[in-house]
Amino acid sequence: MGLVTPELGTFIWMFLAFAIVLFILKKFAWKPILNALREREESIEDALRSAERAKEEMAELKADNERILQEARKEREAVLVEAREMGDKIVSEAKQKATQEADKIIESARVSIEGEKSAALNEIKSQVANLSVEIAEKILRQQFADDQQQKEYFKKLMDEVKLN
Repeated sequence: MGLVTPELGTFIWMFLAFAIVLFILKKFAWKPILNALREREESIEDALRSAERAKEEMAELKADNERILQEARKEREAVLVEAREMGDKIVSEAKQKATQEADKIIESARVSIEGEKSAALNEIKSQVANLSVEIAEKILRQQFADDQQQKEYFKKLMDEVKLN
């Protein structure tokens, strides 16, 4: 039973050894251990604060990204609307120019046709006049076989022309 209940001398030596170990631990080990624990605790708190800041920054970035996406969508819609309007305007201008060109071509053709028509009518009148003169000449030659009759008729015609 000596082990369960130590004697007073053993108890004192045990107490003295415990006190020395406690003093050595307090002097050399407790401060570094407590400092290490405090540093670890601070680093964990810093890491948690950093994580919280990162989480807030991520939320801000996500909100910014959503805002930027919304703006990009609006800009895309505006560009599409503008492109559509520009395309419609170009098509309208092209139709208008084509109509004007067609009108110019039609007017030019009309003027050309009128010119050719009047030239053709003048040509026909000229040919009719030439033919009439030739026919009249042949008829008159036959009627006035005599030179004297021709001269008298010619004189009569000249007098009528002067009167008119």
